[in-house]
Amino acid sequence: MELYVDTADLAQIREAVSLGILDGVTTNPSIIAKQKRPFKETIGSIAELVQAPGKVWCEVIGTDADTMVSEAKEMQAWAPRVVVKLPMGAEGVKAASRLSKEGIETNMTLVYSVPQAIIAAKAGAAYVSPYLGRVDDVGWSGEALIGDIVQAYKDLGMNTKVIAASIRGPRQVLDMFRVGVDAVTMAYPVLEAMLNHPMTEIGLNRFLQDWKEAGI
Repeated sequence: MELYVDTADLAQIREAVSLGILDGVTTNPSIIAKQKRPFKETIGSIAELVQAPGKVWCEVIGTDADTMVSEAKEMQAWAPRVVVKLPMGAEGVKAASRLSKEGIETNMTLVYSVPQAIIAAKAGAAYVSPYLGRVDDVGWSGEALIGDIVQAYKDLGMNTKVIAASIRGPRQVLDMFRVGVDAVTMAYPVLEAMLNHPMTEIGLNRFLQDWKEAGI
């Protein structure tokens, strides 16, 4: 089971890494753009915080296979243990096929169907990213889709890992592991919410109050 935080905010990453439970940090162009810093510099800063063997994920901007491959190879020099994210589609599949043959780990993102997931796996993608929350937003079942992808991979003997993205809350994290995903990535507030429970806080306060009153 792999657990990632989906952010480029260095303060959030620093705090998440300090927990000692992360397998890395995922990003996308929208997340990087929010930081208003150069792409390469941002990825380098993230990599300095992520402890080995944690991975740093960054997504290509190009829209044709040649550009994607070129960007992917450049990103490999930015930091150790980079996973290159490619957009699902014909050009992304071409790029994944070429990069996988060179031993570069890729993630096919924006996957919204089982056929897309199968093609991505055939192209050699190490991971596929179905978007749970976004699928739910349009009235479909993200959980059902991701469960079907997991099952298809099992039935076909495919080794590509399923990393569930667009996680909206702790309950969805549990739902994803229940259907058998290999990994999840979530915004930092979701990770924070997983750490907390009102009964935990009530219990801790009671322990401290009892200790104080005992005067030991």
